[in-house]
Amino acid sequence: MSFLTAQRLTMLVFFLQPIAFGSWLVRIPEVQTALGLGPAGLAVALLGLPCGTLLTLPFAGPLVGRIGARAAILVGFVLYSMAMVLPAFASDATLLFVALMLIGSSMSFVELGLNVQADAVEKATGSIIMTTSHGFWSVGIMAGSLIGSALAALGLEARWAIALVSALVLPLSIVVALALPVYAESRESGEGKRSAWALPSWALLGICFFVFGITMTEGAMADWSAIFLRDALGAEAGTMGLGYSVFALMVAAGRFGGDTLKRRFGAVTTARICGVLALTGAAILFVTPNTALALIGFGVIGLGVSVGFPLAVTAAAGLTDRAASANVAILSFVALLGFLVGPPVIGFVAEHADIRLGVACVVPALLVSLMLTGRLATKKPAKTNHNPEADIAGVL
Repeated sequence: MSFLTAQRLTMLVFFLQPIAFGSWLVRIPEVQTALGLGPAGLAVALLGLPCGTLLTLPFAGPLVGRIGARAAILVGFVLYSMAMVLPAFASDATLLFVALMLIGSSMSFVELGLNVQADAVEKATGSIIMTTSHGFWSVGIMAGSLIGSALAALGLEARWAIALVSALVLPLSIVVALALPVYAESRESGEGKRSAWALPSWALLGICFFVFGITMTEGAMADWSAIFLRDALGAEAGTMGLGYSVFALMVAAGRFGGDTLKRRFGAVTTARICGVLALTGAAILFVTPNTALALIGFGVIGLGVSVGFPLAVTAAAGLTDRAASANVAILSFVALLGFLVGPPVIGFVAEHADIRLGVACVVPALLVSLMLTGRLATKKPAKTNHNPEADIAGVL
């Protein structure tokens, strides 16, 4: 039996996809300084990525369904790798917004292909790999941030560092993607009782508000962790990226262990434990006097938010008011809104107060998520060949 099975190839391509993006995240402070942007100006520019994702989401699904998951991964990787080079070459905030918008657009396309491929592998092999694949994605973005931090410590400019990482990862990604098996497309059987265009039920709205606080926090950590370490604690260039690296590491650890926790304690108790951890990490960041304690705070937050989104997907798909894909599509849109809203809110607060208070803005959202964990209780699902996570683009 070949070592590079369909499952392992899928996990490998999940790992490779976010490496270049991780190398960009740790260079955001450098680009901010080069463009002379304040926190509010940077916050507006950072809106480009989620805007690109939201605009692409309605069209990515039909296109991926037409050309197939493997083709979507191949084409998406090429477009995404080219787009990743652009932000560090931006000469003003407008061009930075456009560059990030192109990244968001291409990223949602390739990530949808990844999810569809993982779902197809599960159907064909009878194995469960979706959550583990997402764990490898988290390891990939952590690896990218570590590589970015190392290149920053060596003094390599952001534009050349990101271009180098993208150029090295792309050929390997193409080779792995070409090795992925191709499966015949399967269609969802059965329709929900309500139309896919009907307003979401109260049960679904509760799940959506739960996941909003989780993804708002994830977006905040991605965009502001390096700047927090620099502005609040005076971290140097080679250290600033460690905050997100630790955060991503603990997100990955939580995802790899999430299924075990869920089996032992149930979805609601697992979500409550993690919710308390996320709030504890945020409190640590608010009071930390040094970088070492801040890194602990980032790690605790990462562990706290790690399983929130997968648990929400399962709960939304378990509702019986309509087709699972319709409910999960609404959930994915709200999750993206969390990424969209969080970073600019922090930026505007930091502009008029300070970065500590800005990062503390995630606390009310996390409190709402904690109060809504009871919405994640679901009936034991019937056996099915469809994994609803494959319907989601742009959020891993």
